[in-house]
Amino acid sequence: MDTQTPAPVPPPGCPAHASGARVPLHGPEFAADPQAYYAYLRHFGPTAPVELAPGVEATLVTDYATALHLLQDSASFRKDARLWRDFNEGRVPRDSPVVPLLAYRENCMFSDGGEHLRLRQAITDSMARVDSHRLARSTERISEYLISQFGSRGSADLLGDYAKQLPLFVFNELFGCPAGVGDRVLFGITGMFDGVNAEKATAVLFGAVQELVTLKRSRPGDDVTSWLMQHHANLTDQEMVDQLSLLLGAGAEPLRNLLGNTLHRLLTDDRYADGGGLIGEALDDTLWGNPPMSNYAPHYAASDMEFAGEKVRAGDLMLVSFAAANSGLALTAARTAGNNRSHLAWSAGPHGCPSKEPARHITVTAIEHLLNRLPDVELAVPEDSLSWRPGPFNRALAALPAKFTPVPSSVRGEARSGAAGSSSGASGDQAGGDGKGERKGRWSQFLSWLTN
Repeated sequence: MDTQTPAPVPPPGCPAHASGARVPLHGPEFAADPQAYYAYLRHFGPTAPVELAPGVEATLVTDYATALHLLQDSASFRKDARLWRDFNEGRVPRDSPVVPLLAYRENCMFSDGGEHLRLRQAITDSMARVDSHRLARSTERISEYLISQFGSRGSADLLGDYAKQLPLFVFNELFGCPAGVGDRVLFGITGMFDGVNAEKATAVLFGAVQELVTLKRSRPGDDVTSWLMQHHANLTDQEMVDQLSLLLGAGAEPLRNLLGNTLHRLLTDDRYADGGGLIGEALDDTLWGNPPMSNYAPHYAASDMEFAGEKVRAGDLMLVSFAAANSGLALTAARTAGNNRSHLAWSAGPHGCPSKEPARHITVTAIEHLLNRLPDVELAVPEDSLSWRPGPFNRALAALPAKFTPVPSSVRGEARSGAAGSSSGASGDQAGGDGKGERKGRWSQFLSWLTN
């Protein structure tokens, strides 16, 4: 009797269906139903061959125990992207959209051993100095400003008008960005992750951060940038630029997605849509089922080896699928047993997220304030009409249209009525120039609103 398991069938629309090629984690088909792809990938075993973008190959870890092994084995798997063999040998296009998030920088994410400990400690020690009450006040103030821009309309895109902007504003304030620098930081990060003039946006971001570093060297303040500079790790200017760019960019995008995905759960899940569920519970549900970074944690094999039953070559790019691991049988059993935070949404091991508590705090505060101001907010379109942004790394909505009873603008909002620009942020001309004779960018507008 033949008891062999039938060969797995790729999800509909997957190019691997016909060719047997690597499974693509890009394009609208993957974005529309990633869990179907993860179910298919599990048939390969604990790891699977994937394509992150045209010409960019990787091995994706989909099993929880195997993911923990990789994340905790710093001797066998390194973070230094200069080891990436396919990139070094020219098989990865230099202009690939995924390269900016994988290329080497002098920060704790792309370092190992003692150098990683030095750079990581500077971040953890500096972020630990952020006062939670100050962070809550800052988040509420920024939330109020953003709501003042759309509250009187009775409708909004809670992603573009709120979740996308709030993390950037919070980080600008925490890092002590003055008006002109903050405008360019907002423009740079938005362009990098949205893929709009990404090369220019990256240059704008790093130029703005370099200016911030120069400013804080001469005029330190009560902010994370200054605390990093004062740390006994003695960061160089280049390390400062790369560390700050990591914190601003890698912090803002996942937080934006966490806000958006948690709001999505609150507005679409019957347990929360009637107002009976707690925000913290919705946030944990989101981290389990819709983590903001679904596939990431790039590592590179230190040598030729066998890993999870497959041959791996030195310099192979390895990624962890937090989303697939979270939805696998091992974690489903753990969650059923009551371990509600055993998921991998924050990663694990020496490179686990150093700012998960501030991220939770910002998310809960921002959503609480929004729901207090707009208590009857609800989804403005059928849930099945919502679309998700394509891309291999993050899980993020393209938009989250909502409606609510219009609310009057705050006093500050009325004082500066009409001054705000488009909700998508400052344009390249606004953010990239010298500021003379130009319309203010979004961060400048917020600072003006505060003083009215």
